[in-house]
Amino acid sequence: MAETYTSDFGTILLFLVGGAIFVVIGLLTAKLIRPSRPNAEKLTTYESGEEPIGNSWVQFNPRFYVVALIFIIFDVELAFLFPWATVFGRRDLIEATNGVWGWFSLIEMFIFIGILVLGLAYAWAKGHLDWIKPAPVIPKSRSKIPMELYQRVNEKYSDKTTQEGQQTNEL
Repeated sequence: MAETYTSDFGTILLFLVGGAIFVVIGLLTAKLIRPSRPNAEKLTTYESGEEPIGNSWVQFNPRFYVVALIFIIFDVELAFLFPWATVFGRRDLIEATNGVWGWFSLIEMFIFIGILVLGLAYAWAKGHLDWIKPAPVIPKSRSKIPMELYQRVNEKYSDKTTQEGQQTNEL
């Protein structure tokens, strides 16, 4: 029994080593065969046939990614619904179990869709589906400390920072 167990792991190890060797040989062969004649035209960034303009380090709005993730979630939902409809809707399985199979599969799918609907409701309630987010409401608090005291502290420390900055500039 132990020998069979070890030989199964040996088979898996051989498969992994063989796969790694296959990948390395393929990459080395491609490097040796392919032509290498770089020029300015080939080294430019290609994006849908348009010439690149400006810096490539552009800040993207994170809402693009949130909307893409929500799309992927519901796209995966469809990927699960089609096999479910073909496998769980088989008449021979339903008849063999006196209808229990059909009820089980129907309840299972309602639970699955319910979890996804809860996720959609959560994203909707949090405002992740709104393209334009409202401005944040900054809470205002009332303090018993007079505003003049805050201004004196700010002036004191702003004077120190400007004096320190002048001293470093003189050096």
